[in-house]
Parts: sequence; C-alpha cells; structure tokens
Amino acid sequence: MLQLRPNCECCDRDLPPESPEARICTYECTFCADCAETRLKGACPNCSGELVRRPVRPAQMLAKDPASAERVFKPHPECRAA
Repeated sequence: MLQLRPNCECCDRDLPPESPEARICTYECTFCADCAETRLKGACPNCSGELVRRPVRPAQMLAKDPASAERVFKPHPECRAA
C-alpha cells in the first residue's frame, strides 16, 4: 500500500493525499510536480527511476488507511541547482 508521503523531498512543499501535484518513483520517493519536472527532469535522484503522478486514494479509504505523516526532506544537489 502506498504511504502517500506528505511533502516534496526536494523543496518540502506540502502534498496532501488528494494532491494531483505529487510525483513518486517505485520506491515511493515523493516530489512535487514542479521539482520533478524542472529540477529533476523526471528522474528520481535516489534511484534514477521514473517519476510519475501519484494516485489519489479515495476519501472514504483514507479513514481506513490514512496517509503517512512522516516528512522526508533531503534536498539533493539537483534541488539546490534550480
């Protein structure tokens, strides 16, 4: 099950579970669309995997399986370059 992390690992922007702006790789590293596209050029800086739009979990399912509250913030050189 996806963790639905609450922020962009690059710029620390909030990404609520319903956000269409969240991008993830296969390891669930999470970035905002702006960082994913402009700074990271569509590739995860951790694993080099493709960054794709994160699915939105239906609201009724968030009650049963809530999103993660654990923030991950580790700006990579690619994040600071832009």
